[in-house]
Amino acid sequence: MSIIEGALNKANKEGQQLNKPAEMSAELANKLEEKINVLNKVVPASTPVVPVVKEQIVENQEIDELDWDKLSELGFVTPGDSNTQTVEEFRNIKHPLVSNAFGKGNNGIQRANLILVTSSLPGEGKTFTAINLALSIANERDKKVLLIDADVARPSVSNTLGIKGSPGLIEYLEGQDVKFADIVHKTNMPGLRVIPAGKQHKHSTELLSSNRMVMLAEELSKRYPDRIVIFDSPPLLAATQAEVLAKLVGQIVLVIEAERTLQSMVMESVEKLASCDVVLAVFNKTQTSSEGAHYGYGYGQYSH
Repeated sequence: MSIIEGALNKANKEGQQLNKPAEMSAELANKLEEKINVLNKVVPASTPVVPVVKEQIVENQEIDELDWDKLSELGFVTPGDSNTQTVEEFRNIKHPLVSNAFGKGNNGIQRANLILVTSSLPGEGKTFTAINLALSIANERDKKVLLIDADVARPSVSNTLGIKGSPGLIEYLEGQDVKFADIVHKTNMPGLRVIPAGKQHKHSTELLSSNRMVMLAEELSKRYPDRIVIFDSPPLLAATQAEVLAKLVGQIVLVIEAERTLQSMVMESVEKLASCDVVLAVFNKTQTSSEGAHYGYGYGQYSH
């Protein structure tokens, strides 16, 4: 798995136009490293500190049964997996993220347990990555994960996992008598909870940038520091919501479809993430063998 990890410094725009597709090459790696600096050089987060929301967070007891056979067929990590290629790939991806969130030295990263998964364009595999990352972490005995579908314009998490899509995040942010407990779905994986996107809303960007959303992010980070929260975000260059959400989290996974996404688009996306402490870039659908396109080392046929 090609991973470029590090804290993001505010980058100056370069005059050179990069209009070649992103490839698994030292050239692109060097260009990304110029934008994404080493992990222990952290940019202070710009999100203002707000009071923690006073609502008591509780959860419903009903359990959603995930169809593990179906998810396995689609290439997702399942509880029965042990040493498959997919499992190994996501071990590589999750290791620096979990280390930042729970390690003894987290380099001063604020809200390190809040992780945003995004991409430059639709179809690069961000939802596949977000779900697999959540499943991989939750599969560990001592880890808990809350997966939030924040791609409110094109939600896919609830459909993929087979859970009810509404009420969800949008209804909670509207504040119309919808409590946190009403939108959290427990699953038959003990460490995994899911929040669907909810209904379509013409003011979704405003809701995602509202004080209620900021307070929810602070609440999830501070009250549950032992839980990883993963946001499946809209693509950075297709909607404004991802840039808004990036200001609320401590870590970002930027999914890049190799040999399709233009390097100039990758750099533009990285510059939009200047408020985040840590950005980890993952190449998807790479040509690593004669078997064809892969996700990292393994999968590329399933994406959102």
